[in-house]
Amino acid sequence: MKAASSFIAAAGLFATASLALEPITIKGSKFFHADGTQYFMKGIAYQRSPFDPLLDKEQCQLDARLMKELGANAIRVYHVDPDGNHDDCMKIYEDIGVYAFIDLDTFHTYIEQDGPPHWNDTQLTEYIKVLDNLAGYANLGGVFVGNEIITTSNGSFAAPYIKSAVRDIKTYMDQKNFSRKIPVGYSAADIAELRPNLQNYLACGDDSSVNVDFFGLNAYEWCGNETSYHISGYDMLNKNATDYPVPIFFSETGCNVPTPRDFKDQFAIFGPEMQDVWSGAIIYEWIQEDNNYGLVDYGPADPKTAIGGDTWARGGTPTRLPDFTVLRSVWASVSPSGVAKDKYTKTNGPISCPASTSGIWNVDPTSPLPSLGQTALAAEASGESVDRASKTGDAPSETSTNPNSAGKNKAMVQLSGGLVAIIIALAALL
Repeated sequence: MKAASSFIAAAGLFATASLALEPITIKGSKFFHADGTQYFMKGIAYQRSPFDPLLDKEQCQLDARLMKELGANAIRVYHVDPDGNHDDCMKIYEDIGVYAFIDLDTFHTYIEQDGPPHWNDTQLTEYIKVLDNLAGYANLGGVFVGNEIITTSNGSFAAPYIKSAVRDIKTYMDQKNFSRKIPVGYSAADIAELRPNLQNYLACGDDSSVNVDFFGLNAYEWCGNETSYHISGYDMLNKNATDYPVPIFFSETGCNVPTPRDFKDQFAIFGPEMQDVWSGAIIYEWIQEDNNYGLVDYGPADPKTAIGGDTWARGGTPTRLPDFTVLRSVWASVSPSGVAKDKYTKTNGPISCPASTSGIWNVDPTSPLPSLGQTALAAEASGESVDRASKTGDAPSETSTNPNSAGKNKAMVQLSGGLVAIIIALAALL
């Protein structure tokens, strides 16, 4: 249950604090506030409710009070109800200076790595519903067209379908004459064999209408007491991103070894090693679950109402965990020195599209992107580099299992696992 005293205190906070945020913009490889100062992301993966954490006003007030104390200026939300009213929660987070970065897919509209991959009208329609619901909020920082779609080293054949989604979302915004260009990006799994090919492919060439506006990496490399900038591999991540033409940031990070976490990677991300290249980080995650990545908890779950067998509650009065205290201290001590927008000259020009390499990067950079309604060929799904032929279909895709992906709820994965197996079996017969 929510404590009444905490709720009253939170209400008082929001009565006196109102920042009236203006949208952040992108110039070259950096985010900027409306006043021209550079925006560095100190974000939290806010997956309190797997279906939509932005519908409960009282819960948002309780959580936002602690997020302000933590020093957060962004949240990432993996799923929202396209028919829900988000006015209260978006305003609550706006008032404490927090931008929301939202995934457009729903549990039934993921672009699949397996299945084989496809991008169709059903998926686009559902993405658009989410976009339309949120587009009017000034603190909508950007939208993701996918999270960890490619999870294996031979999954590169799905990359063109990600780029097709970017293309069609941007086309829709242009056709509807949106009042501003809402940044569109992708959040990638940290697959060593694909770096930096996927990262570069999604932003290569000079056609901004099909390229991501930002790129997020879900990386958990900085682990262990003796880890450093070089030992962790962050030095290579930084090297591979040095000439990237759009903002790049950690869309998930925060290895939980050791426990409690020390968050030492934040000193590198916001320090002289990486601040000129990276735009910040989103820490995984807000609530405590069985995976032990939480910053706060709400106590044990009621088994009668628990979602998908959860043993931790997903709402109530948040209690600070040790990781919260450490992160608050770390973020308070890092102040990246950015550049003013009017003093910044973007020097990173178009980058070349990665060449097709059999068994490593099975994407022909000269091939046209898949059209709306197209499905990958069986040969392509096997890892071969082929010319795509149109094969239409409008069946909604189902979510695939990835135990390390923050955006996929266990209960929904269990429900859809059988359907995925059937789809894959049918694809093999074709």
